[in-house]
Amino acid sequence: MSDNYLIAGTNPSAIAYLEIASPVGPLWLTASELGLCSLRPVAPEPSMLDERRRARVADDVIIAAENILVVAQQQLDEYFTKTRRQFTVPLAPTGTVFQQQVWQQLLLIPFGNIACYGDLAQRIGNPKAARAVGAANGANRIAIIIPCHRVIGKQGALTGYAWGLTMKQQLIDIERS
Repeated sequence: MSDNYLIAGTNPSAIAYLEIASPVGPLWLTASELGLCSLRPVAPEPSMLDERRRARVADDVIIAAENILVVAQQQLDEYFTKTRRQFTVPLAPTGTVFQQQVWQQLLLIPFGNIACYGDLAQRIGNPKAARAVGAANGANRIAIIIPCHRVIGKQGALTGYAWGLTMKQQLIDIERS
């Protein structure tokens, strides 16, 4: 189970980014001074980085964002070498209140375990919201750390993953080996 490192509410946009190599392919991370904003296997879109904001903020704010990226990279390296089961890097995703509720529940799925969309809907107190939970899961911009790969279909099948079922299976295999 993960502690709450998700900063809910309106978060500032990303002002720093980093590309890292991983066993599942290259990963791109973006961060604000509050926390990690995205982690994805494709380069961030220009709209994901707020260069105008970066030009207006103090150097210490930029350094704070860059330090978050360093911590995230270190924790991801540990995850992929199987010496880390829980992330503590601050997370600052942008999303609706409902999406953030779902993402918080994703953080509670223990390393190496899986859940289904209906389970998550139950946990947020809306048992009929499995499809909405699936949509919120798909809107998660912080792959791996907010472990949307741990959510499978009701019958146990791998279903929908924004970055492809191959990567989803690779992540599940990493956690189960």
